[in-house]
Amino acid sequence: MVPAVVERHPGVWTVEHPGAQHELAILRSKTTQRAEFRAAAERLGLYLAMAATASLETETVELETPLCRTQGRRRTEPIVLVPILRAGMLLLPAFLRLFPEARIGYLGLRRDERTLEPVLYYANIPPLQPRARIFVLDPMLATGGSMEAAVRFLQQQEGVSITAVCILAAPEGLERFRRSFPGVPVIAAAIDQGLNSQGFIVPGLGDAGDRAHGTGGAG
Repeated sequence: MVPAVVERHPGVWTVEHPGAQHELAILRSKTTQRAEFRAAAERLGLYLAMAATASLETETVELETPLCRTQGRRRTEPIVLVPILRAGMLLLPAFLRLFPEARIGYLGLRRDERTLEPVLYYANIPPLQPRARIFVLDPMLATGGSMEAAVRFLQQQEGVSITAVCILAAPEGLERFRRSFPGVPVIAAAIDQGLNSQGFIVPGLGDAGDRAHGTGGAG
């Protein structure tokens, strides 16, 4: 039996459920059109969301079924979703389907194409409650710069727990991110071979933002 989630490196888990890998193959194909790309990203996002939130704390509650009294479990930790604009918006709908009450923050980080380093251009984060669980969403962890900058910004708030969620990760980006934040778990659908000379993940799936939004010459 194929395990659903595998720890590939310390603190780095890949979601290897057959359904998740099926959706990833759709995303990788250059023939996948925009509407199906978005739909596949949302379906894959559900697998990522379930894996990323598997450790949420719960408490026992008393409740009544139509037949009798019993006990159940309910979540206790506030959830905050922080997509990195704009590609991170691809994963937001899936998380909201599972956690519709979650608060949402936004971080705008663009990559300087010359230095490949992130530049923060927008930040709008809701008030963070004590013990909040923050899930930072970005489809591609390539050089690791954007995720690193996002987590550094969010860690200014004490008492929060952060998880990085992406579709694909490159070994170079993971190494950089783990050096900076060894205690922040990373959830991905796959770890790819590496980066090309332009800093894109190979084999990858292209520019996720362009393919989802129809910009940058994407079909």
